[in-house]
Amino acid sequence: MDNEPLNVPTQVTNTTAVPSSGNVDMPVSPKTTSHLGIIGGIVVVLLLIAGGVYGYMAYGPNSSKVQAAPAKLVRIGLSLDSVKIQRWADERDIMTQKAADLGATVTTFSAENDDATQISQIENLISQKVDVIIVVPHNSDLVGPVLTKAQQAGIKVIAYDRLTKGTPDLYLSFDSIKVGNNAVKYVVDAIDPSIKVPSIAFVGGSDADNNGHLVHDGAMQVLEPLVKAGKIKLVYNEYTHDWNPSTAYTNIKKLLDSGVHVDGIAVGNDGMAYGVVRALTEHGLAGKVPVSGQDGELQALQRIVQGTQTMTSWKPGRPLAERAVVAAIDMADGKAPETNGTVNNGAADIKSYLFGPIVVTKDNIRDTVIKDGVFTEAQVYATSTQ
Repeated sequence: MDNEPLNVPTQVTNTTAVPSSGNVDMPVSPKTTSHLGIIGGIVVVLLLIAGGVYGYMAYGPNSSKVQAAPAKLVRIGLSLDSVKIQRWADERDIMTQKAADLGATVTTFSAENDDATQISQIENLISQKVDVIIVVPHNSDLVGPVLTKAQQAGIKVIAYDRLTKGTPDLYLSFDSIKVGNNAVKYVVDAIDPSIKVPSIAFVGGSDADNNGHLVHDGAMQVLEPLVKAGKIKLVYNEYTHDWNPSTAYTNIKKLLDSGVHVDGIAVGNDGMAYGVVRALTEHGLAGKVPVSGQDGELQALQRIVQGTQTMTSWKPGRPLAERAVVAAIDMADGKAPETNGTVNNGAADIKSYLFGPIVVTKDNIRDTVIKDGVFTEAQVYATSTQ
Protein backbone atom coordinates (compact mmCIF):
# COMPACT_ATOMS: atom_id res chain seq x y z
CA MET A 1 0.00 0.00 0.00
CA ASP A 2 1.54 3.29 -1.09
CA ASN A 3 0.54 5.14 2.04
CA GLU A 4 1.74 2.72 4.67
CA PRO A 5 4.76 3.67 6.82
CA LEU A 6 8.09 3.39 5.04
CA ASN A 7 9.88 0.07 5.18
CA VAL A 8 13.43 0.97 6.16
CA PRO A 9 15.85 -1.88 6.87
CA THR A 10 17.49 -2.44 10.24
CA GLN A 11 20.58 -0.30 10.48
CA VAL A 12 23.67 0.06 12.62
CA THR A 13 25.24 3.47 12.33
CA ASN A 14 28.52 4.59 13.83
CA THR A 15 29.30 8.27 13.51
CA THR A 16 32.26 10.12 14.91
CA ALA A 17 32.99 13.78 14.42
CA VAL A 18 35.39 16.07 16.24
CA PRO A 19 35.46 19.75 15.30
CA SER A 20 38.61 20.79 13.50
CA SER A 21 40.44 24.03 14.05
CA GLY A 22 41.22 24.81 10.43
CA ASN A 23 44.38 26.56 9.20
CA VAL A 24 45.26 30.22 9.66
CA ASP A 25 48.04 32.18 7.98
CA MET A 26 49.71 34.51 10.49
CA PRO A 27 51.72 37.49 9.23
CA VAL A 28 55.00 37.66 11.17
CA SER A 29 57.90 40.10 11.07
CA PRO A 30 61.22 38.21 10.94
CA LYS A 31 62.99 41.20 12.48
CA THR A 32 61.06 41.07 15.79
CA THR A 33 59.95 37.44 16.22
CA SER A 34 62.00 34.26 16.69
CA HIS A 35 61.02 30.93 15.08
CA LEU A 36 59.90 29.58 18.46
CA GLY A 37 57.78 32.67 19.02
CA ILE A 38 56.15 32.22 15.61
CA ILE A 39 55.27 28.60 16.33
CA GLY A 40 53.95 29.43 19.80
CA GLY A 41 51.80 32.24 18.46
CA ILE A 42 50.29 30.08 15.75
CA VAL A 43 49.48 27.32 18.27
CA VAL A 44 47.70 29.77 20.60
CA VAL A 45 45.66 31.26 17.77
CA LEU A 46 44.72 27.85 16.42
CA LEU A 47 43.53 26.76 19.88
CA LEU A 48 41.40 29.88 20.21
CA ILE A 49 39.90 29.33 16.77
CA ALA A 50 39.18 25.69 17.57
CA GLY A 51 37.22 26.74 20.64
CA GLY A 52 35.31 29.32 18.63
CA VAL A 53 34.48 26.86 15.86
CA TYR A 54 33.26 24.35 18.44
CA GLY A 55 30.90 26.87 20.03
CA TYR A 56 29.56 27.88 16.60
CA MET A 57 28.91 24.28 15.57
CA ALA A 58 27.12 23.54 18.82
CA TYR A 59 24.33 26.05 18.49
CA GLY A 60 24.69 27.86 15.17
CA PRO A 61 25.40 31.45 14.18
CA ASN A 62 22.21 32.96 15.62
CA SER A 63 22.40 31.41 19.07
CA SER A 64 23.40 33.33 22.17
CA LYS A 65 24.14 30.10 24.01
CA VAL A 66 27.40 28.22 23.51
CA GLN A 67 27.62 24.52 24.38
CA ALA A 68 30.87 23.80 26.17
CA ALA A 69 33.01 21.03 24.75
CA PRO A 70 32.38 17.70 26.48
CA ALA A 71 35.00 16.74 29.03
CA LYS A 72 35.59 13.53 27.08
CA LEU A 73 34.54 11.85 23.86
CA VAL A 74 30.95 10.84 24.65
CA ARG A 75 29.66 7.61 23.16
CA ILE A 76 25.88 7.37 22.80
CA GLY A 77 23.99 4.17 22.08
CA LEU A 78 20.60 4.55 20.37
CA SER A 79 18.21 1.60 20.63
CA LEU A 80 15.16 2.00 18.40
CA ASP A 81 12.04 -0.13 18.33
CA SER A 82 11.78 0.29 14.55
CA VAL A 83 12.58 2.68 11.72
CA LYS A 84 9.66 1.56 9.56
CA ILE A 85 7.73 4.61 10.75
CA GLN A 86 9.29 7.68 9.16
CA ARG A 87 9.65 9.77 12.34
CA TRP A 88 12.07 7.29 13.93
CA ALA A 89 14.34 7.31 10.88
CA ASP A 90 14.22 11.10 10.80
CA GLU A 91 14.99 11.52 14.50
CA ARG A 92 17.81 8.98 14.30
CA ASP A 93 19.41 11.13 11.61
CA ILE A 94 18.88 14.34 13.62
CA MET A 95 20.51 12.79 16.69
CA THR A 96 23.42 11.50 14.64
CA GLN A 97 24.07 14.92 13.13
CA LYS A 98 23.67 16.77 16.44
CA ALA A 99 26.10 14.40 18.12
CA ALA A 100 28.59 14.90 15.31
CA ASP A 101 28.27 18.69 15.67
CA LEU A 102 29.04 18.39 19.38
CA GLY A 103 31.97 16.00 18.98
CA ALA A 104 30.18 12.87 20.22
CA THR A 105 29.49 9.49 18.61
CA VAL A 106 26.24 7.58 18.07
CA THR A 107 25.82 3.84 17.53
CA THR A 108 22.29 2.96 16.42
CA PHE A 109 20.43 -0.35 16.49
CA SER A 110 16.87 -0.97 15.27
CA ALA A 111 15.02 -4.04 16.55
CA GLU A 112 12.10 -3.92 14.07
CA ASN A 113 9.42 -4.71 16.67
CA ASP A 114 11.25 -7.71 18.11
CA ASP A 115 11.73 -7.71 21.90
CA ALA A 116 14.47 -10.34 22.03
CA THR A 117 16.41 -8.49 19.34
CA GLN A 118 16.14 -5.18 21.17
CA ILE A 119 17.30 -6.70 24.45
CA SER A 120 20.27 -8.32 22.66
CA GLN A 121 21.15 -5.03 20.98
CA ILE A 122 21.09 -3.18 24.30
CA GLU A 123 23.37 -5.87 25.76
CA ASN A 124 25.68 -5.20 22.82
CA LEU A 125 25.76 -1.51 23.71
CA ILE A 126 26.54 -2.42 27.32
CA SER A 127 29.46 -4.57 26.14
CA GLN A 128 30.71 -1.63 24.07
CA LYS A 129 30.72 0.44 27.30
CA VAL A 130 28.85 3.38 25.82
CA ASP A 131 28.30 6.32 28.17
CA VAL A 132 24.55 6.75 27.63
CA ILE A 133 21.80 4.66 26.07
CA ILE A 134 18.82 6.43 24.48
CA VAL A 135 16.03 3.90 24.06
CA VAL A 136 12.69 3.83 22.22
CA PRO A 137 11.33 0.54 23.61
CA HIS A 138 9.12 -1.88 21.73
CA ASN A 139 7.83 -3.26 25.02
CA SER A 140 8.23 -0.89 27.96
CA ASP A 141 8.09 -3.72 30.50
CA LEU A 142 10.46 -6.21 28.89
CA VAL A 143 13.38 -3.83 28.38
CA GLY A 144 13.34 -2.75 32.03
CA PRO A 145 15.75 -5.41 33.38
CA VAL A 146 18.39 -4.96 30.67
CA LEU A 147 18.30 -1.18 31.18
CA THR A 148 18.82 -1.73 34.92
CA LYS A 149 21.80 -3.88 33.95
CA ALA A 150 23.15 -0.98 31.90
CA GLN A 151 22.79 1.40 34.85
CA GLN A 152 24.59 -1.08 37.09
CA ALA A 153 27.45 -0.92 34.60
CA GLY A 154 27.59 2.87 35.01
CA ILE A 155 25.66 3.72 31.84
CA LYS A 156 23.00 6.45 31.97
CA VAL A 157 19.60 5.66 30.43
CA ILE A 158 17.28 8.07 28.61
CA ALA A 159 13.77 6.81 27.83
CA TYR A 160 12.94 8.53 24.55
CA ASP A 161 9.27 9.26 23.79
CA ARG A 162 8.18 5.99 25.41
CA LEU A 163 8.59 5.63 29.15
CA THR A 164 10.19 2.38 30.26
CA LYS A 165 9.74 0.42 33.46
CA GLY A 166 12.44 0.49 36.09
CA THR A 167 13.99 3.87 36.85
CA PRO A 168 15.48 5.51 33.73
CA ASP A 169 17.65 8.53 34.49
CA LEU A 170 15.60 10.79 32.23
CA TYR A 171 12.39 10.70 30.20
CA LEU A 172 12.07 12.89 27.11
CA SER A 173 8.79 13.04 25.25
CA PHE A 174 5.70 14.96 24.28
CA ASP A 175 2.68 15.15 26.53
CA SER A 176 0.80 12.04 25.44
CA ILE A 177 -2.16 12.83 27.70
CA LYS A 178 -2.72 15.98 25.64
CA VAL A 179 -2.38 13.93 22.46
CA GLY A 180 -5.27 11.75 23.67
CA ASN A 181 -7.27 14.83 24.66
CA ASN A 182 -6.77 16.34 21.20
CA ALA A 183 -7.65 13.12 19.40
CA VAL A 184 -11.14 13.13 20.90
CA LYS A 185 -11.87 16.87 21.15
CA TYR A 186 -11.25 17.61 17.49
CA VAL A 187 -13.30 14.63 16.34
CA VAL A 188 -16.26 15.49 18.57
CA ASP A 189 -16.14 19.16 17.55
CA ALA A 190 -16.14 18.18 13.85
CA ILE A 191 -19.31 16.08 14.06
CA ASP A 192 -22.48 17.59 12.62
CA PRO A 193 -24.20 19.29 15.60
CA SER A 194 -27.56 18.02 14.36
CA ILE A 195 -26.51 14.54 15.54
CA LYS A 196 -27.72 14.60 19.14
CA VAL A 197 -25.87 11.54 20.49
CA PRO A 198 -23.01 10.70 18.11
CA SER A 199 -21.36 7.28 18.09
CA ILE A 200 -17.58 7.45 18.63
CA ALA A 201 -14.90 4.81 18.13
CA PHE A 202 -11.48 5.05 19.77
CA VAL A 203 -8.60 3.22 18.06
CA GLY A 204 -5.80 2.99 20.61
CA GLY A 205 -2.12 2.23 20.13
CA SER A 206 -0.04 -0.65 21.41
CA ASP A 207 -0.96 -2.13 24.78
CA ALA A 208 2.74 -2.93 25.29
CA ASP A 209 3.77 0.71 24.84
CA ASN A 210 3.37 3.06 27.81
CA ASN A 211 2.57 5.85 25.35
CA GLY A 212 -0.37 3.80 24.11
CA HIS A 213 -1.74 3.83 27.66
CA LEU A 214 -1.09 7.56 28.12
CA VAL A 215 -2.86 8.44 24.86
CA HIS A 216 -5.74 6.17 25.91
CA ASP A 217 -5.93 7.85 29.33
CA GLY A 218 -6.00 11.28 27.69
CA ALA A 219 -8.77 10.19 25.34
CA MET A 220 -10.83 8.77 28.21
CA GLN A 221 -10.47 12.04 30.16
CA VAL A 222 -12.62 13.60 27.46
CA LEU A 223 -14.78 10.64 26.47
CA GLU A 224 -15.89 9.25 29.83
CA PRO A 225 -17.64 12.42 31.10
CA LEU A 226 -19.46 12.72 27.76
CA VAL A 227 -20.55 9.08 27.90
CA LYS A 228 -21.76 9.44 31.51
CA ALA A 229 -23.69 12.58 30.56
CA GLY A 230 -25.37 10.71 27.71
CA LYS A 231 -23.90 13.10 25.14
CA ILE A 232 -22.04 10.44 23.12
CA LYS A 233 -22.06 6.68 22.67
CA LEU A 234 -18.71 4.85 22.71
CA VAL A 235 -19.05 1.98 20.23
CA TYR A 236 -15.41 0.85 20.02
CA ASN A 237 -12.48 1.18 22.44
CA GLU A 238 -9.56 -1.15 21.77
CA TYR A 239 -5.75 -1.13 21.71
CA THR A 240 -3.98 -2.00 18.43
CA HIS A 241 -1.00 -4.36 18.47
CA ASP A 242 2.24 -2.57 17.49
CA TRP A 243 0.26 0.50 16.33
CA ASN A 244 -0.18 -1.51 13.14
CA PRO A 245 -2.10 0.24 10.30
CA SER A 246 -3.24 -3.09 8.80
CA THR A 247 -4.62 -4.20 12.16
CA ALA A 248 -6.45 -0.89 12.57
CA TYR A 249 -7.93 -1.33 9.09
CA THR A 250 -9.05 -4.88 9.83
CA ASN A 251 -10.64 -3.94 13.16
CA ILE A 252 -12.59 -0.94 11.85
CA LYS A 253 -13.60 -2.76 8.67
CA LYS A 254 -14.99 -5.57 10.84
CA LEU A 255 -16.83 -3.01 12.97
CA LEU A 256 -18.39 -1.32 9.94
CA ASP A 257 -19.14 -4.63 8.22
CA SER A 258 -21.12 -5.66 11.30
CA GLY A 259 -23.45 -2.73 10.75
CA VAL A 260 -22.27 -0.55 13.65
CA HIS A 261 -22.89 3.13 12.90
CA VAL A 262 -19.94 5.47 13.54
CA ASP A 263 -20.04 9.28 13.52
CA GLY A 264 -16.40 9.91 14.47
CA ILE A 265 -13.19 7.93 15.01
CA ALA A 266 -10.44 9.12 17.37
CA VAL A 267 -7.19 7.40 16.42
CA GLY A 268 -3.92 7.01 18.33
CA ASN A 269 -1.55 7.87 15.47
CA ASP A 270 -1.38 8.70 11.77
CA GLY A 271 -0.29 5.24 10.66
CA MET A 272 -3.43 3.69 12.12
CA ALA A 273 -5.47 6.59 10.73
CA TYR A 274 -4.39 5.39 7.28
CA GLY A 275 -5.97 2.00 7.99
CA VAL A 276 -9.09 3.61 9.42
CA VAL A 277 -9.56 5.90 6.40
CA ARG A 278 -9.08 2.93 4.10
CA ALA A 279 -11.91 1.06 5.87
CA LEU A 280 -14.11 4.16 5.74
CA THR A 281 -13.39 4.56 2.02
CA GLU A 282 -14.60 1.04 1.34
CA HIS A 283 -17.87 1.94 3.04
CA GLY A 284 -18.23 5.28 1.26
CA LEU A 285 -17.65 7.19 4.49
CA ALA A 286 -14.22 8.77 3.96
CA GLY A 287 -14.50 12.51 4.43
CA LYS A 288 -17.88 12.14 6.11
CA VAL A 289 -16.61 10.71 9.40
CA PRO A 290 -14.02 12.84 11.29
CA VAL A 291 -10.72 11.02 11.96
CA SER A 292 -7.84 12.17 14.18
CA GLY A 293 -4.20 11.12 14.42
CA GLN A 294 -0.76 11.81 15.84
CA ASP A 295 2.78 12.45 14.51
CA GLY A 296 2.26 14.84 11.58
CA GLU A 297 3.23 12.29 8.92
CA LEU A 298 3.23 13.51 5.31
CA GLN A 299 0.45 11.19 4.18
CA ALA A 300 -1.69 12.30 7.13
CA LEU A 301 -1.18 15.93 6.15
CA GLN A 302 -2.24 15.06 2.60
CA ARG A 303 -5.38 13.41 3.98
CA ILE A 304 -6.10 16.52 6.05
CA VAL A 305 -5.87 18.64 2.89
CA GLN A 306 -8.22 16.24 1.10
CA GLY A 307 -10.64 16.16 4.04
CA THR A 308 -10.41 12.47 4.93
CA GLN A 309 -8.52 13.18 8.17
CA THR A 310 -9.50 15.99 10.54
CA MET A 311 -6.29 16.70 12.46
CA THR A 312 -2.99 15.36 13.72
CA SER A 313 -1.04 16.10 16.88
CA TRP A 314 2.32 17.09 15.45
CA LYS A 315 5.36 16.33 17.57
CA PRO A 316 8.33 18.15 15.99
CA GLY A 317 11.19 15.67 16.05
CA ARG A 318 14.13 18.07 15.90
CA PRO A 319 13.81 19.74 19.33
CA LEU A 320 13.20 16.39 21.02
CA ALA A 321 16.06 14.61 19.24
CA GLU A 322 18.54 17.45 19.76
CA ARG A 323 17.62 17.76 23.43
CA ALA A 324 18.26 14.03 23.85
CA VAL A 325 21.81 14.40 22.54
CA VAL A 326 22.57 17.49 24.64
CA ALA A 327 21.16 15.73 27.72
CA ALA A 328 23.24 12.62 26.99
CA ILE A 329 26.44 14.67 26.77
CA ASP A 330 25.60 16.53 29.98
CA MET A 331 24.90 13.27 31.80
CA ALA A 332 28.11 11.69 30.53
CA ASP A 333 29.98 14.74 31.85
CA GLY A 334 28.34 14.38 35.25
CA LYS A 335 25.95 17.31 34.80
CA ALA A 336 22.22 17.27 35.55
CA PRO A 337 20.13 17.55 32.36
CA GLU A 338 17.39 20.16 32.14
CA THR A 339 13.93 18.92 33.19
CA ASN A 340 10.49 20.50 33.55
CA GLY A 341 8.64 17.91 35.62
CA THR A 342 8.29 14.25 36.51
CA VAL A 343 6.22 11.36 35.17
CA ASN A 344 5.36 8.30 37.25
CA ASN A 345 5.96 4.95 35.53
CA GLY A 346 4.45 2.83 38.29
CA ALA A 347 7.76 2.43 40.07
CA ALA A 348 8.96 5.98 40.62
CA ASP A 349 8.59 9.60 39.58
CA ILE A 350 10.99 9.89 36.64
CA LYS A 351 12.68 13.22 35.95
CA SER A 352 11.30 14.37 32.62
CA TYR A 353 11.24 17.03 29.95
CA LEU A 354 7.93 17.14 28.08
CA PHE A 355 7.07 19.18 25.00
CA GLY A 356 3.49 20.11 24.13
CA PRO A 357 2.09 18.60 20.90
CA ILE A 358 0.99 21.02 18.18
CA VAL A 359 -2.46 20.54 16.67
CA VAL A 360 -2.36 20.66 12.85
CA THR A 361 -5.58 21.12 10.89
CA LYS A 362 -6.42 22.15 7.34
CA ASP A 363 -6.53 25.77 8.51
CA ASN A 364 -3.00 25.98 9.93
CA ILE A 365 -0.89 23.55 7.88
CA ARG A 366 1.00 26.41 6.20
CA ASP A 367 1.73 28.08 9.54
CA THR A 368 3.03 24.90 11.20
CA VAL A 369 4.71 22.04 9.36
CA ILE A 370 5.28 23.94 6.11
CA LYS A 371 6.54 27.11 7.82
CA ASP A 372 8.85 24.99 9.96
CA GLY A 373 10.34 23.40 6.84
CA VAL A 374 9.37 19.84 7.73
CA PHE A 375 7.59 19.42 4.39
CA THR A 376 7.20 21.67 1.38
CA GLU A 377 3.88 23.01 0.18
CA ALA A 378 4.26 20.92 -2.97
CA GLN A 379 4.63 17.76 -0.86
CA VAL A 380 1.68 18.48 1.42
CA TYR A 381 -0.65 19.48 -1.38
CA ALA A 382 0.38 16.63 -3.67
CA THR A 383 -2.31 14.13 -4.64
CA SER A 384 -2.49 11.17 -2.29
CA THR A 385 -4.58 8.05 -2.68
CA GLN A 386 -5.99 8.25 0.88
